[in-house]
Amino acid sequence: MTDLKTAQEMMAAAVAAKGAEDPEITSIKRVLKLLDKTAKSNRTYGSTNPVALKFSQQLFEELTGHLSTYSKLTFLVQRTELKCKEYVVYQTDKDGGSESIAFKFYSDGIRELVLHQGLAQEDLNFFLDSLWCGLDPAEDDDIVTRLWSRNLSTLSIVTAEEIAKSSIGNDGFVRLDGGMSSSDSTLRELLDRERAKKGRAAQGTETSEGGASTNQKNRFQSGLVGYEVTEEELAALAKEIEAESKQDGIMYILDMLTAILASEKSPVLLTKLFSLWGNIVESLLREGKWKVLENVLGLLHETNSVRPDIGEEHKQQLASLLDGLGRVERVKMIETYLNRTPNANTEGLSTTLLLMKADAVPALCSLLANLESPVHQAIVSEALMVLAKDQPDPLLRGLSDRRPTYVRNLLSILIKWNNPKFAEAVEKLARYPDAQVRKEVVRAIGHFRPSGNGMKLVSCMGDTDESVRIAALKLLMTGQYTAAFSIWSSILSAEDFMDRPMSERRAIFQAVRATSGDEAIPYWENLFTEWTWTNRKKKEELAILAAETLGKLATPAASATLELGLKKGSAAVRQACTMALSQMQKQQRGKSPTSASR
Repeated sequence: MTDLKTAQEMMAAAVAAKGAEDPEITSIKRVLKLLDKTAKSNRTYGSTNPVALKFSQQLFEELTGHLSTYSKLTFLVQRTELKCKEYVVYQTDKDGGSESIAFKFYSDGIRELVLHQGLAQEDLNFFLDSLWCGLDPAEDDDIVTRLWSRNLSTLSIVTAEEIAKSSIGNDGFVRLDGGMSSSDSTLRELLDRERAKKGRAAQGTETSEGGASTNQKNRFQSGLVGYEVTEEELAALAKEIEAESKQDGIMYILDMLTAILASEKSPVLLTKLFSLWGNIVESLLREGKWKVLENVLGLLHETNSVRPDIGEEHKQQLASLLDGLGRVERVKMIETYLNRTPNANTEGLSTTLLLMKADAVPALCSLLANLESPVHQAIVSEALMVLAKDQPDPLLRGLSDRRPTYVRNLLSILIKWNNPKFAEAVEKLARYPDAQVRKEVVRAIGHFRPSGNGMKLVSCMGDTDESVRIAALKLLMTGQYTAAFSIWSSILSAEDFMDRPMSERRAIFQAVRATSGDEAIPYWENLFTEWTWTNRKKKEELAILAAETLGKLATPAASATLELGLKKGSAAVRQACTMALSQMQKQQRGKSPTSASR
């Protein structure tokens, strides 16, 4: 029992020890994470950028602290990860690809890298430049060549070629993860010992090897270097190749141009780059890639903050590029694409239009007029509502256009602005050929002139379209407008008035009551007393409507007229007058308690 308990305690201690990570490994992970971040910032912004300099300083401090504690930092290089003592200390992100420092080391032939105590800031900067940027743009050397050229005493590497050559005498390949993990010796030290051992044994083995040795050497006569690739590595490589083949070519180019914009120092190349950006903007407009264009324009707008060091000439070039977004020919490209592609993806289009300057308003008005899809028209209308608010003249001129849809869109924008100064320009459209436009005009008048003289609305009673007349009547019935009865007289006495629907005639009488009041009573009194031989039924209908209207007018003059109708009207009219007087009395009784309480 005691032995069992002891065994359990030993196992628990072993598990606990395994769960507690080696402090050295933790430190290495921190350093490599900073190295990755610093290398990427140097590549994107250039090593002299303030952000990159900050990361470089942090890396140097962290690395110096590690080397002062552990004297060296060693890791083995594999395609997607870096390892130390059987631990993975760095691993490529899922979509990292060629951005990974592990892949960069591996593809340039490095299989082990050791940083020794005493590494200076200058040497670290050289190492970072060698990793991504290169010291001279004209050179095309890999990392190994650059590091060997400097011959740094505080930095050592082992290459794939060295391992392959060492493997020739061992009838196989040296595996990077075999026998190294549990040892403090570096791969460089192992290779040096192996090379020394071969040198000592060379004299005694030359004559005894015979034909077998010759055959073994012949295996490598081609001079080619071999690499052992696992099935997992092959699958990962195939996946990377497939992903690269599917990569959007435009996005790939834009990524490169973005990197150049962030880091390029040559004024000549920057001038060419900004010219190229103009061509890219036009290409994206032509192909309808609004979301990509939105990102490009966002990047260009941030150029001054990312590259505060660019000269005045390039700042002017950039401003010209952004200001020219709304040029007529470029807006025409948008029109051509949208009309050619009715179901086009419009994500990013609104932002693109809003990034245009106010001088693009005339071109955008033309775009709105020529677009065929209501969805596309709505997007342009929203942009015009923002861009044209301080200079609406192009929109007001557009009201005279003969295309109804375009005019309705313009009216919709003006209504949303709700500025009374547009009322006069809108009222001129009261005789526009299209009924929907005329109806929209009535709605606009209600917004711009919600009260006051209702003469313009009364004039709509002669419109040939019933929906226009009803829209105007609804406004007149609110009681917010006034109109002399003489204006109504020509409408009420017209021959076709009695032929209008009962609902419309009732609405007209209510509008007359709301706008003219007692001034219209003589007309309604005449309907009670007039004796006629023609159209008796329709005139009786008008008299009944008059009684209903007078009951709602509820003035003393209206009450007297209803009393007259009780005496002079037909049976149906007398009944209508009785009901109107009853309604009037109920209204007065309802008002009396309120008056008394006051």
